[in-house]
This record gives sequence, C-alpha cells and structure tokens, in this order.
Amino acid sequence: MAYVINSIQPDTQNITYVLHGNCYINMTNRCTLRCTFCPKFNKQWDVKGYALRLDSEPDIQQVLAAVNDPTAYKEIVFCGLGEPTLRLDEMLIIARQLKLQGAKIRINTDGLANSIYGKDITPLFNGCVDSLSVSLNAHNTQIYEKYCRPPIDNAFHSVLEFVRASREYVADITVTAIDGLDEVDISACEDIAFGLGVKFRARVLDEVG
Repeated sequence: MAYVINSIQPDTQNITYVLHGNCYINMTNRCTLRCTFCPKFNKQWDVKGYALRLDSEPDIQQVLAAVNDPTAYKEIVFCGLGEPTLRLDEMLIIARQLKLQGAKIRINTDGLANSIYGKDITPLFNGCVDSLSVSLNAHNTQIYEKYCRPPIDNAFHSVLEFVRASREYVADITVTAIDGLDEVDISACEDIAFGLGVKFRARVLDEVG
C-alpha cells in the first residue's frame, strides 16, 4: 500500500497546534485517501496560520513534549493534515499516557483503519479514546469514490462498518460531511449518521480547522 506525502520540506515543524481551546496533534502527513478537497493535495499546507507539513514524523516523546500539560486544553485531538491511524501504535501509546494525565482524547479519522490493517482495531480505543470524528463525506459509494479517491475496494462500506464497530468502545462518535461539494446530499449523510446511532456534523467546504 503506497501513501502520498509531498516531498517539499517545510519552513517550520508544528507537531501540535492550538485551535478552539483544543490541542491538535500533527503526527503524520501520510493519508489513506487523496481527497480532491484536501488542502495539501492542492499545495496548501497552512491551517489557521499553522504550517503543518512535516519534514519527519515526530516520535512519542516529541509529541508528549509538544503537548506538555494536556489539562490546559478542552481536548487533545489527533488530526493534522494526515490520517493519524496510519501511526496506530504510537497514537494509542500517546493517547493512553495523556489520558492518565487527565486529558480528553479525540481522533479525527477517515474510518478506514480496519481495512488498512486487515482487522478490527476499534477494541484498542477502549478506555483511551473519548470521541471519534469520522469523515464520511458522501452519501453513497459513487460520490465517495469521486471525491475521496480511496485506494481500496468497498471503502465507503468500510467506513460505515468502522463506525458501527466503534460504538461499542467509544461513547461519543460524530460522522461528518462537507456542505458545498456538488452532488453530496447533506441530508442523506445526516440520515446515515442517525441510522448508525451517532451524531452528525456538516463541515464547510474550504474551511479547515
């Protein structure tokens, strides 16, 4: 499996960045998908003034040092301009350690980890992940593949199954989709989320962070 990462070096390396009272962890620029609307695939690596292109992936201690005191934030969010579950082992070690220090942990994900690893990884969230935000981005397979360009078959179905599996281990799950993409039916996306028994949030096209 090949993942996309731009080779141009950054001016600065922001392992963490702060928005909305939350500390966001920027662990990787690698992605499972190559979404047409993602800023990095349109050569834009800044989010709210933070340059998020990494020259190297930070190790566990670098991330913990960058977060410092997790209780200073409402949430610690694994996000950045990459898919955090591609560094699953490191992410979970960091999440558990920060959780012990009183942090509330959220993961923003594309929901394809089970397909990428070939097994159900959601039990690993038990006790260390408080919430998930899962990018659905479409209401059917055709539109999902058009905009998200997955490298695997049945990716849309895999995201739905990931959400279903996660419900047993994570109490707070939100499915998201981008309002403003042609052909994406936001109401239908919301219906899918409610059918899965989780919350829904519409994101705004070209508004990141």
